[in-house]
Amino acid sequence: MQNIDLIFILQPVVVMVVCTLLLVYWHRRRRFALIVLGYSFVAYFVAIALKYAVQLPTIDAVTEYSGQQSVGLGVYYGVQTVLFEVGMAYLVASYAIRNRKLGMKDAEGYGAGLAFWENAVLLGVLPLINYVAYYAILSSNTSLAQTVYDLLQQDSPGLFAPVSQALGSVALGTLERFSSVMIHFAWGYLCMMAAAYSKRRLFIIALPMGFVDFLVPFASAIGNVIFEAIVFAIGVVAVLVAWQAVARVRVDAEKKFLRAAKRESS
Repeated sequence: MQNIDLIFILQPVVVMVVCTLLLVYWHRRRRFALIVLGYSFVAYFVAIALKYAVQLPTIDAVTEYSGQQSVGLGVYYGVQTVLFEVGMAYLVASYAIRNRKLGMKDAEGYGAGLAFWENAVLLGVLPLINYVAYYAILSSNTSLAQTVYDLLQQDSPGLFAPVSQALGSVALGTLERFSSVMIHFAWGYLCMMAAAYSKRRLFIIALPMGFVDFLVPFASAIGNVIFEAIVFAIGVVAVLVAWQAVARVRVDAEKKFLRAAKRESS
């Protein structure tokens, strides 16, 4: 009986390591409060719970009405991410800032935390456990192994692809996770800074970033390589836009402070 290739384990492992290193880097750089991981956890998993609460009773009706590859389905996914993930990130950040639990120095950690929970935990740890379990079960000569093999052949035949194809799949999957890391970091950073500076325009800049999920229904239509390249480009742009937007707000705040200080001294 053919077993899955252990190369598939590389994707979640690499992503978990990168997400962890991102947190370590910003903790050393900004000394953010470790409680930021708790706030980002709440923001992320409440948002995911809300998405499931909406999708479970409605996804079949939406797909039947709009089709598997349609603008309607793209809007359905995109609007949920905007409202729930970006919206919840802002609400939690606002609460933490208002109650003086977090501050500006925690913004990068907050964004990195959102990226960590999505990519290292939900889409990292869980798939890794699955792959290890599949490999262990298929290595045994049991009826369960045959059952699992038949199910995987039906639902996930790519797990039994040749090494050359498996490498391509792992590379694209890893690239997708890196794109997700950048996008989650960008909107988390913007939401925390929007709350810290009381500048809702930063939150407004963050909102469209969640609409990246609009592209999900069209992945197979445009091809996986092109799709992942587009999403990666969006991730890079999101980080650059977030950095530049916050830098402008920071400069404006410093100028305002200097003008106020000058008036008081005169």
